[in-house]
Amino acid sequence: MKITDIRPRRKGFSAVYIDGEFAMNLDTQTLLEQRIDIGRELDEEDLHELIKSSNERRAKEKALCLISYRAHSKKELRDKISRTCDREAAEKAVERMEELGLVNDRDYASRCAQTLIFTKHMSKRGAAMELRRRGIESDLIDEALDEIEVDEREQIAAVIERKYPKIEDEKIRRRATAALQRLGYGWDDIKAVLNEY
Repeated sequence: MKITDIRPRRKGFSAVYIDGEFAMNLDTQTLLEQRIDIGRELDEEDLHELIKSSNERRAKEKALCLISYRAHSKKELRDKISRTCDREAAEKAVERMEELGLVNDRDYASRCAQTLIFTKHMSKRGAAMELRRRGIESDLIDEALDEIEVDEREQIAAVIERKYPKIEDEKIRRRATAALQRLGYGWDDIKAVLNEY
């Protein structure tokens, strides 16, 4: 197989033409590092290695881009990267980010649990479900939630006062109850706080 043309594309990609036909888009930086130019002969193994190198570079760049916006759990990062790259490259990128200390599930679980409970007013049970959905392991969830001291009935009262000031109305009361249950609060706690109103 002979590379007959390489054309620049947007976002750091180059279109590679093999034997006169478009073959694939590859990362331009990988092409430069591997000294791939027009007229070079490639066999199947060389082509496979080139694609693998390109995917790994794209996965690492995607990981750094995602982390620059906000913290991610390993699972979240892996899932987002694998939308644009293969699963193996995504896994390697996540491992590299973990080696560099840019991804830490223990730290992420702790900070995320604080945010879910004190900013979004979730119960500990609701925060645990959300952390589990984000791919945090059960022992890390338990560890993060054990650090937090919170009175859930006070949290319920804060949600009611902020979002449902006319709680006397039966329709609003039902809506508030459903919302609090979605936040993970138990019926007994909700009922106790509603009875105070």
